[in-house]
Amino acid sequence: MMFESLGREILAHAGDGEWGWHHMMGFGWFGWFGAILMLLFWGAIIAGVAWFIRWILDQSSGSTSKKRALEILDEKYARGEIDDDEYERRKRKLLGG
Repeated sequence: MMFESLGREILAHAGDGEWGWHHMMGFGWFGWFGAILMLLFWGAIIAGVAWFIRWILDQSSGSTSKKRALEILDEKYARGEIDDDEYERRKRKLLGG
């Protein structure tokens, strides 16, 4: 009984656009606006994740390049290309202290 009246009500409204499949399932222009917003949202999420991964990789490679710079500095000092003061100054600058 209850389902019969509900079915009749849905069928009664099906032709006037209120319950029908007109205009993106009854949402009108909001359906297009919502779809665009959803694409922008997921695009921002994907871009954020990609940026974060790139940032993490840059951080790890930064420590590698700092180690390599210290190795080069040690080699120059060992070959006598720079003196004690220059070595200490450059080392402090590389280590950020």
